[in-house]
This record gives sequence, C-alpha cells and structure tokens, in this order.
Amino acid sequence: MTANVNPYLTSALDQFRKYKTMAERAVAQIDDDAFYATLDAEANSIAVLMKHMAGNMRSRWRDFLTSDGEKADRLRDNEFILTDDDSRTAIMAAWEAGWGLLFAALEPLSDSDMTREVTIRHETLTVLEAVNRQLTHYAYHVGQIVLLAKHAQGPGWRTLSIPRGGSDAYNQQMAVDRDV
Repeated sequence: MTANVNPYLTSALDQFRKYKTMAERAVAQIDDDAFYATLDAEANSIAVLMKHMAGNMRSRWRDFLTSDGEKADRLRDNEFILTDDDSRTAIMAAWEAGWGLLFAALEPLSDSDMTREVTIRHETLTVLEAVNRQLTHYAYHVGQIVLLAKHAQGPGWRTLSIPRGGSDAYNQQMAVDRDV
C-alpha cells in the first residue's frame, strides 16, 4: 500500500477496507445454504450481492482514469443470475480480485488527481465524486450482506460492532486505550 497524503483519499481507502472486512467477517459466519439463500423471489442472495459488487469493481476500477467505468464487457444483468460456475470459491475469488483493482487504482492517486475527470456510464465526474459514488454503493450492499448473514445466523450471530448493552464498556475501554 502506498502512503497517500491526501486526507480524503486516505479516509476513503480506510472506509473501503472496513467495508470489505465487515462483509468478509459476516460471510465467514454463514454456511453455503445461507450464502445462496434469498428472502423472497425478488431478493438478492449474499452470493449475488458479492458477485454484483465484484463485477462492478472490475468494471469501475480497471483503467479507472482512462476509460469509462462501465466497461462494454461487464454484462451487469448477468451479475444477478447465478450459474453452475458461481461456486462460493469462485465468487470469493472474483470479490478479492475486484478489491485488488480498487486498491491498485486508488492508492497511487495524488492530490491533483482528485479533480481529474473520469466517466461512468458516459457521465463526467471528478475522481472525488467517482470515489464517493462507489463508496456509498459498496456501503449499501455491505449493509445488505451483513443483514442477510445476521438473519441467517440468528442467535448464533457474532456481532461485528459494539454488542447490545455494551456501549458503556466499549466507551470506557476506548478511554483507557486513548490514555495508554
């Protein structure tokens, strides 16, 4: 990882890493049945959400500064259809590759790159706007992934944040950690 001096980009990269980790910690708690389960006929499974995010990342971050973020080879609608090739292992590999493209595209950027223009679906955006767009998009889907995993695990769910009733203890520990 390159040490980025742009405070916004440093923060955005930290947030992307947190969302990636959050989704992975949620998915690690579920079995394959839950990975592919849907709540109803119109809902997406965790597998579909991760396949979609991987496809989005592959399209958005490949040649980020030089080509439209909606690549001709994306076939977005296929991201919402699971095939026999969509094993959990294959989806997780595509997920990891997508995040690799994101970090490879963003880590080397400088302050001056933040106002450069890129396109997504023929819409002109600054790099900063494009990063915000994707950060909110991924946060939206990671929230869905966490909700579905938590729903599937029921009482066996291990929280990814402060447990219910644990705010005071957490705040006290944070104060101790800051004083050390």
